[in-house]
Amino acid sequence: MKKKIRSFDNKTVLMIGRIGSVLSVLMYVSYIPQIMNNLQGNYGNPIQPLVAAINCFIWVLYALLREKKDWPLFVANFPGILFGLATFITSLH
Repeated sequence: MKKKIRSFDNKTVLMIGRIGSVLSVLMYVSYIPQIMNNLQGNYGNPIQPLVAAINCFIWVLYALLREKKDWPLFVANFPGILFGLATFITSLH
């Protein structure tokens, strides 16, 4: 017996997407304290921000290469490229 998945109205789905986009941007902005620590000589591990930047780059490409551009996906991931690379670069010593 298949379990029926509850469907949500378009307004609810749109709101969930907006919340997800905001949280995604906040997640990457949260690299700022690590960047500051890196610049002060308290270096963090460079692997996670590098992988995050690569992941975001792939999602940004996907969003832009689609026939109908996926701007929310682009906006949610583009800061991850910038902040991920900045964190990676500043953590190298």
